[in-house]
Amino acid sequence: MSTHTGDNDSLHELEAEVEAELAMAESSHPEEAIKLPVTEWLFDPADAQRDEVGLRSLLGAVEALEGDPRFGHPTDGRA
Repeated sequence: MSTHTGDNDSLHELEAEVEAELAMAESSHPEEAIKLPVTEWLFDPADAQRDEVGLRSLLGAVEALEGDPRFGHPTDGRA
């Protein structure tokens, strides 16, 4: 496996994008939308909650990769 110098940069970019999406998902307040009549929903609150859970999982995975000293480093001694 070869080392790519942009791997950490890519992870940081992905993390920033996921954090931005998560902020948008949190600001949608699905718990308030569910109180409205269905005809007034701009989105399905259940979908919004699922999206938020998925984004949190993705953010956790990105953070785990960033903290993994093995990520982006060759395991067979090649540079």
